[in-house]
Amino acid sequence: MSLEKTDSLRSRPAWSRLVTHAKDNRAFNLEQAFLADRARYRDFSLEVNDLLVDYSRCLVTRDTIQLLVELAEEAGLGSNIEALLAGEIVNGTERRAALHTALRGTGPAIVDGKPVEPLVSAELDLFLAYADAVRSGARVGYSGKRIERVINIGIGGSDLGPRLVSDALQAAEEPVRVRYVAGIDGQELERSLRGADPETTLFVICSKTFSTLETRLNADAAKSWLLAKLPAEAVTCHFAAVSVNHAAMDEFGIAKDARFSIWDWVGGRFSLWSAIGVSSAIAIGGAAFRQLLAGAAGMDQHFRSRPLAENIPVVLGLLSVWQQSFLGITDHVILPYDQRLELLPAYLQQLFMESLGKSVCNDGSPVYCSTGASVWGTVGSHSQHSFAQLLHQGTASIQVDYIGTVAGPRLSVAGGQVEGLANMIAQSESLALGQDESSVQESLAASGKDAAEIERLSAHRVHPGNRPSVMLLLRELSPRMLGALLAMYEHQVYVQAMIWDINPFDQWGVELGKVRAGQYAEYLKNGDTEKLPGIGQSILTWQRKSSG
Repeated sequence: MSLEKTDSLRSRPAWSRLVTHAKDNRAFNLEQAFLADRARYRDFSLEVNDLLVDYSRCLVTRDTIQLLVELAEEAGLGSNIEALLAGEIVNGTERRAALHTALRGTGPAIVDGKPVEPLVSAELDLFLAYADAVRSGARVGYSGKRIERVINIGIGGSDLGPRLVSDALQAAEEPVRVRYVAGIDGQELERSLRGADPETTLFVICSKTFSTLETRLNADAAKSWLLAKLPAEAVTCHFAAVSVNHAAMDEFGIAKDARFSIWDWVGGRFSLWSAIGVSSAIAIGGAAFRQLLAGAAGMDQHFRSRPLAENIPVVLGLLSVWQQSFLGITDHVILPYDQRLELLPAYLQQLFMESLGKSVCNDGSPVYCSTGASVWGTVGSHSQHSFAQLLHQGTASIQVDYIGTVAGPRLSVAGGQVEGLANMIAQSESLALGQDESSVQESLAASGKDAAEIERLSAHRVHPGNRPSVMLLLRELSPRMLGALLAMYEHQVYVQAMIWDINPFDQWGVELGKVRAGQYAEYLKNGDTEKLPGIGQSILTWQRKSSG
């Protein structure tokens, strides 16, 4: 993008009006907004298929939303959405479509003159049949014993999504337990193998190229572990793989009926819907996996069909653009109030930060505003006893997503489902409304504190409030609802990227470090001190002392 085009983007009428609007509304106060407008919750919330999004605690007015919708219209968001779902080339740098939506049956789409749906449907049937055969005991190990432990070996998109799905949805009584290994140093693999029996263990290698460093190191180590107890021909019974590299799978020993396909139009962080999800399908069952896809497809249809102002991913994306580009917010905190969603923040870190961490526009010129935010978080109840202090009284600029489920799981012991939801509401309300000095002083006086003590403590107990958050409420955490939630976030990312004119589907920032890592690994193995920076030389020195 040329400087001239950059200027034209910044001078879009709606963008310019939003700049002025942000300046004019610096004094906007959420407490006053709620007092003045009894309809605020009704007018600033959306609902679809048992998913409720309440954005009434964001720093927006009706005028803000109108201007953001106008910005989306000027950016051609409607046609961008159609382009994505129709299978057009939306990944400009790699000249590819981004057809993760086709994996859940949202189409049609044509690639290289051929329809995608038959390919996707056939592969889905194939890997789900395999998953159910492992679950039922129809597919056994080399010695005829049923598989009891599955270890997924992958990293990034080949790990985070399936790991989240398994952790969130796998029932305690499932016949097969699924574990995940991604770490390069071998410790995660070693923990996953503790107590494992080679005769009842299955490994699933997920790597599009079958050459990802971390994945190959772990896969080779797992193979060595297996072959220490079983003959070489056992590999075909105890390994499956998802890859396009058939030559490498042949060399490794992957059986023809235990290998599954993934296509170059599926990005890693969007791949849990593909055969990359085979381990999670083993964890939850083929029927539940189809429900996961159906939930995501329902969100695709909502994204495609609803007007911009009534479209959940669109509104959430525009809110993030408003808060990050116009209000200067730099952090996006994810706080699920459901222990089963413990891994959601880590999954969303990759989805948001790998997609939106770009500093050039689609044509290569510098971006015209800040793009993306630091994404982090944990289970909401945990956060209240760790970093919630920063959210309420710190100086960081933060937006928060609170996520709750109304119907919790059936537990064998009593759980605090209602208390958890109450805490979620209280945290969001406290961020929004705060507690001013007069309220603090009244509270201290009511507790019996004298004037001097009130004076000493007042400033420390003031909560400024006026801090934005969104509450997302699920009726229950079913496969269908989890699919809808994850697809919602995918589309939110796409909306933000389209407004900022960046490519959310490439990831060149990941590649440079990989190349240099290979170089430095050779230097460390060869003891080549001249080519290592100072810290590398210290590593060599300490290694020699440890081995000596």
